[in-house]
Amino acid sequence: MELMSGNEAIAQGAWEAGCTIGVAYPGTPSTETLEAFAKKEGVYAEWCVNEKVAVEVGIGASAAGARVLATMKHVGVNVAADPLFTAAYTGVGGGMVILAADDPGMYSSQNEQDSHYYAQAAAIPCLDPADSAEALRFTREAYDISERFDVPVIIRSSVRISHTKTPVEAGERAEAPARPYEKNPAKWVMMPAFAKPRRLVQLDRIDKLRQWVETCPYNEVIEGKGTVGVVCAGAAYQHVAEALPDASIFKLGVTWPLPAAALRYFADSVEAVYVVEEGSEYLKDAVRACGVPVSDTPCPLPRAGELSPGLVRAAFGLEQPSHAPAATDLPGRPPALCPGCPHRLVFKELSRMRAIVTGDIGCYTLGALPPLSAMDTTVDMGASVSMAHGFELALADTEHRPIVAVIGDSTFAHSGLSSLISTVYNRGAGTVCVLDNRTTAMTGRQGNPFNGVTLQNRPSRELNIEAVVAALGVEDVRVVDPNDAAAVRRALKEATGSDDISVIVFRSPCVLLERHVEPPLFVSGSCTACGACVTLGCPALGREETGRALIDPALCIGCGHCTQYCRFDAIVQE
Repeated sequence: MELMSGNEAIAQGAWEAGCTIGVAYPGTPSTETLEAFAKKEGVYAEWCVNEKVAVEVGIGASAAGARVLATMKHVGVNVAADPLFTAAYTGVGGGMVILAADDPGMYSSQNEQDSHYYAQAAAIPCLDPADSAEALRFTREAYDISERFDVPVIIRSSVRISHTKTPVEAGERAEAPARPYEKNPAKWVMMPAFAKPRRLVQLDRIDKLRQWVETCPYNEVIEGKGTVGVVCAGAAYQHVAEALPDASIFKLGVTWPLPAAALRYFADSVEAVYVVEEGSEYLKDAVRACGVPVSDTPCPLPRAGELSPGLVRAAFGLEQPSHAPAATDLPGRPPALCPGCPHRLVFKELSRMRAIVTGDIGCYTLGALPPLSAMDTTVDMGASVSMAHGFELALADTEHRPIVAVIGDSTFAHSGLSSLISTVYNRGAGTVCVLDNRTTAMTGRQGNPFNGVTLQNRPSRELNIEAVVAALGVEDVRVVDPNDAAAVRRALKEATGSDDISVIVFRSPCVLLERHVEPPLFVSGSCTACGACVTLGCPALGREETGRALIDPALCIGCGHCTQYCRFDAIVQE
């Protein structure tokens, strides 16, 4: 018995099932799954440029007979939806399991969404583990389900399942010999003539899945002492079990399709049935569609964010237990770019020039926060470049502020390249800043095509951003050191003054990747309390009660960014 997070348990379950190939694009809360899988013996694992490519690689490997694991966060399922929906027609060769890790509460995401809807819309079985032990078991057995019904299987987790460690009993690996590949266009070539018969195959599969789910071992009824029945799944089960110890609980392990007859039988055994889920009404609507009358809780459940036992008790009109933690007035801890972040000065200069800045997903969203306040939009991966073109089209005759797109190197590979191709093709203008910190920083410093680091440190090719951009037809491409304020200012001024499209590659390693710590800086007696240095938003910089600058030596890494903005030479090394 050992402690594993849900992510680690999913990786273990895939390995025990004989899965040999893992594919993903990193995204919290799913990232650690493939990192754990990559450390197993006898497997191949890779970071793909995006989730769509990952699923397509997985479908190819499955068609060739291998068992495959593809992992992604909930918004990654949006990117992968195109091949995912068609894979529900083609079916599989070797078993294929897809982890969709949802993020209720948006701890590291731009939206909340419920991946159950994808399972329902694509008619793909969906399993919801409620702890790490179930995550391991469900994943291991999902490969047999996938091959039995000739369909990919979704393992749906949430941030609490992905990151909470609970006891599991790891098993041995069961080798699964690859199924021999046989040419079969009727199964794998989804042109209309073949897709129409596969649609009938899918409909027949749905009927068989609905029969199977009624008696499958993943749905469990926990009988209580009272007359209240609760239907729930995943992390919500843990909250319900703690908050309502006397309730009877129908714990769903399979959330698509639902066991309609079993749910109706459960409803007949209690006086009232309630559905508890996080930030969605998928389960409530689906249970009602099974013919089960669902009662509303006395007080509404929260429509957004994560649940907790306290919130569940409050929804049922119950008092909080005496041991419930009391609210505290802790100070806020807003996120910020790290001390010495090589791209802080880019945002500082963009703010100074009052540019309209379309941003992207990653650490760089922090450039939108005060005091930098240098970003106007962030929507999804790659949107910065596309949206900058949209701004240019709409404001070309009315707005004289420069329009600048800001995107990281990994995100540029993920979907920024296709946006740039479209802008170049349509003779768009504006400035694109690729903030190349040599890694995929926000999800834990993973490799990407532009630093050439692979998940298992296999030999690779490091792609050259400026050469790729030049090959697209962009004539004004330059590489600039983002730690040099004067060089940043000059490059931005020249690029935004052009009537054509310009690309600036601001290249410097993430400080957490190559942490070169110099002696900390100090504030001398010549400080005039002008506050210019504090506007950089560095966590190491603050102000005394007198207004003079203050540097925290425990945080300062001696990068010297602030010295470039002090006109009085008041920031010095000891």
